[in-house]
Amino acid sequence: MSEHELTRNMALRIGLAAKALNNVSPAEMLGIVGDAVALPLTEKKMTGLSMDKLRTADGGKLFGETKETLKNVLSILKGKSGPDDFEMPSLDPYEDGDMPGSIRVAMASNGGEDFDGHFGSCSRFLVYQMSAGEIRLIAVRSTADDVEAEDKNKYRADLIRDCQVLYIVSIGGPAAAKVVRADIHPIKQPNGGKARDVLTQLQDVIANSPPPWLAKAMGFGAEERAKIHRTEEYAS
Repeated sequence: MSEHELTRNMALRIGLAAKALNNVSPAEMLGIVGDAVALPLTEKKMTGLSMDKLRTADGGKLFGETKETLKNVLSILKGKSGPDDFEMPSLDPYEDGDMPGSIRVAMASNGGEDFDGHFGSCSRFLVYQMSAGEIRLIAVRSTADDVEAEDKNKYRADLIRDCQVLYIVSIGGPAAAKVVRADIHPIKQPNGGKARDVLTQLQDVIANSPPPWLAKAMGFGAEERAKIHRTEEYAS
């Protein structure tokens, strides 16, 4: 996502958040959010925005709003509701056991099948089942409910605990530790991209020389993993 797109996206969120409040203009909404997290607005700053900060910002202009209203406004500002909700990609049919030797991969996303999300602020995780020859989108998991979570990073890690791999544009140290603790291997790619294009690159690794951690996730036994390792040593 470019700086221009991010700025345009933020402006849209501000407008939608103002619309959710009957007596607040977009300019006033910008002032409130700017006071809460400081301008210019970035995804990283929005990650730290909370209901308490929103309620007390700019002299407490939103102090009288209900918890549900503020929760909705916060969700909009963080990009977890609004226009992206209409960009729900179609799921591929899948039943457990359909793809032997496959792995499950989560990708941080803010809309469509784009891989463009930061771990702490993405609006959803795209969940794919993939093997060397096939990729299926089997779930789209919203992160909207993390507003209520006591530990947001743990909540998000638990949301994708059935996955072996996680792709993110960025992730902080404490969050990465919780992901690893959930037995998920995080892969950071700052430039993002189209989810399926990125997964196609992973398919090449799976087909040719998966590293030990990936071979284990694919269900290879210790002997098979050792054989792969010996083959790599011989090739090098």
